[in-house]
Amino acid sequence: MIKPKYHVMICTSCRANGVQKGFCFSQNSPELVQRFMEEVDDRGLSSEVMITNTGCFGICSEGPIVAVYPEGVWYGKVKSDDVAKIVEEHFEGGQPVKSLMI
Repeated sequence: MIKPKYHVMICTSCRANGVQKGFCFSQNSPELVQRFMEEVDDRGLSSEVMITNTGCFGICSEGPIVAVYPEGVWYGKVKSDDVAKIVEEHFEGGQPVKSLMI
């Protein structure tokens, strides 16, 4: 079993019945999932970073939400352009991106 260093959870507003609707979804969060997967793969970090889409975290006003564990760092209002910075500074550099933290 692979034990990743980071587990990244991205709200895609997925409901229990599989329907995606809600604030994070309306802000293109499924695109964030794809961007994180591509960036992690391009940098050779697939064995260290696991990406998971989730349902609502309950703080829609800060969405799209990206939560990174085991540290418990939560990023808010994440845009596609922020993904490379998070991967580089947090996953490769070990320092969370303070300007995006909530």
